[in-house]
Amino acid sequence: MYHGKLMQRVELAAILGVLLIGLTASEHSWPLRAQEDVMKTEWRKWGGPNGDFTVDSPPLANTWPPDGPPEIWSRSLGAGHSAILAGDGRLFTMYRVAHGQGGSGPFEPEESVIAIDAVTGETIWEHTYQSKVQDFGQGAGPHSTPLLVNGRLFTIGTNKELFVFDPATGEVLWSRNLVSDFDAPPLLIRSMIKPGYGGSPLPYKDTIIIQVGGPGQAVMALRQDDGSVVWQSGYFMVSHSPAGLIMVDNELQLVVFAGQAVHGLNPDTGEILWAHAHDAGNDFNFQVPMWGDDNVLFMSSGYIGGSRAIKLTRDGDTTTTNELWYDPRLRFTFLNPLRLGDFIYGTSGQSATAIMTATHIATGETAWRARGFSRANMLYADGKAFVLQEDGTLSMVTLSPTGINTLGETELFDTTSWTVPTLVGSTLYARDREQLVALDLGSQ
Repeated sequence: MYHGKLMQRVELAAILGVLLIGLTASEHSWPLRAQEDVMKTEWRKWGGPNGDFTVDSPPLANTWPPDGPPEIWSRSLGAGHSAILAGDGRLFTMYRVAHGQGGSGPFEPEESVIAIDAVTGETIWEHTYQSKVQDFGQGAGPHSTPLLVNGRLFTIGTNKELFVFDPATGEVLWSRNLVSDFDAPPLLIRSMIKPGYGGSPLPYKDTIIIQVGGPGQAVMALRQDDGSVVWQSGYFMVSHSPAGLIMVDNELQLVVFAGQAVHGLNPDTGEILWAHAHDAGNDFNFQVPMWGDDNVLFMSSGYIGGSRAIKLTRDGDTTTTNELWYDPRLRFTFLNPLRLGDFIYGTSGQSATAIMTATHIATGETAWRARGFSRANMLYADGKAFVLQEDGTLSMVTLSPTGINTLGETELFDTTSWTVPTLVGSTLYARDREQLVALDLGSQ
């Protein structure tokens, strides 16, 4: 199953325990370095500390042993595709019990939110709730990634069950059901496959912002401390995509990659500022569009959606969009690419094979293509990209406009891997549909 230099758990826990003496579950209890530095490296939301799957790290190894990077610990974990949050010495994620091999059904009609000790991999607390089984033929929910902010853990389940926890104890602070409380549609309307909710909450000031669905409430902002509605907006089709924040000519805007278009909103009021059509045909938009200092916004969908880049410009209170290019063949589906400088890197394809590509964001021109990959999630640290392919292969590569260079590769999992890994310091946390593993990527 896993290949790597196995380390004794007891020895490792002792070593890391010395390094983490004095660490408690409090959000402000980091004795080793300033809280600001911790926030730059912890993984408390979708996309990591920067929201774009790039993270600051210490120097990491440039090569791996033949059997891969050393394994710190591994443990069983049920099905689901929620990414792994890391904060205050703990990991947080979600799963559903699956009784079939490789995370296949039959599935239990309930889901769990779990807090795990980052050093040992042991369970600290767990909360389980009833959750209807949906169309899980392509993979079971939960799909949404939690959010850890202001001393609270926010989670959204397959059937739009919103829970808010004390991350130290697992106590439920408040909860909402987006379907019964707001009359939101339980599933995507146009999708042929209806696996359940997939978007992740976005923190903004004292609110969380989420796609909900329903007339006048495509997007909602809820107060973090009690779930009260701050604003609701939009009559458009929703998607699985988390919302994002961008700075357009010194104005902060909320970006919502919805079912048929990408929309810009005022994050304080929900006022819709602009929209640009991008219809994947089935509301299967999954990613936060990528933004840069060049005011170019990149978005991509699988199936019939393709990729496009638009330029945003403000003139007074008006924001205009100008489409730079559209490529129907460049399709990053539900797994995340990276924006590094002026280029987008990712695996384009909709089947077991895919092509790693480098695309110039301003022109849409392809710099290069490389075969030998299945569809993959990626993160970037220390000048290297860590690529977890859906077939379970983990690769360490360098990416540049001139090409890709593989530094290391290991067969990490033997079931489908659709969850982006998490990197904290030099420890990589990764999961498939059965297991969660911690790897040491530090310089050897």
